[in-house]
Amino acid sequence: MFLSLFSLDVFDMELSFWGTILGLFMHNIPVFILLIVLLISWKHEIVGGIIFTLAGIFYGVMMLREMLRDSSEGGMVSAILVIAVPALIIGILFIINWLKKRKA
Repeated sequence: MFLSLFSLDVFDMELSFWGTILGLFMHNIPVFILLIVLLISWKHEIVGGIIFTLAGIFYGVMMLREMLRDSSEGGMVSAILVIAVPALIIGILFIINWLKKRKA
């Protein structure tokens, strides 16, 4: 739900009805993908652990690369803290849970 809030900027673009619907869909594709991964992860924790950890690392690296390329992008650090770090934490928690279930 939190990530889908970022798609609300579509309403500032003054698009037509169908343009707004398409914009909302396009902005929410990552949300849909992560939701599908979350649903799979409830049954298979290792899948969630790997994918969420990789997603956090990938997003963090991409934002750091963008920040190094364009030094005027000061908001990238907050984007990393708000999006990449929680994804890493979720991935690590899924892996810990998988390891604990495996031992039992």
